[in-house]
Amino acid sequence: MPASESFRIPKHRRHVPAARQRVRKTLADWGITDELADAVTLLANELVTNAVTHCRVSHSQVKVELSLDGRELVLEVSDPDRDRLPRPHDSTPDEEGGRGLALVAALADNWGCRQEPYAKCVWARFDLEGVQAHVPATL
Repeated sequence: MPASESFRIPKHRRHVPAARQRVRKTLADWGITDELADAVTLLANELVTNAVTHCRVSHSQVKVELSLDGRELVLEVSDPDRDRLPRPHDSTPDEEGGRGLALVAALADNWGCRQEPYAKCVWARFDLEGVQAHVPATL
């Protein structure tokens, strides 16, 4: 049976750590630890930070969703600024930012973005081949 966890946070930087902690706890509850949990948590941090930083819709929320289905884990981060799709940026060594999507591309097995009727979603997929994950019976 597939498992999923979703939650929303206000579009403020101060809520990014709470999103990161919630992702980490969900992964631990599913038995996903070590390097994969570190990678997924890091990418959740990057994608949520991008959403709260670049979304131009005032007083909005960012949605974070994790789903575990078979041998695949999917992280999705959505915000209501549907017309501003993310684009990878070639950062110079002097720039402080602009490396988040390169990090997503390096750590995820696949990633992309899509426009939905009222939001945009950036997603990252992780292959769980060889990873011991379990779905709690209560889900």
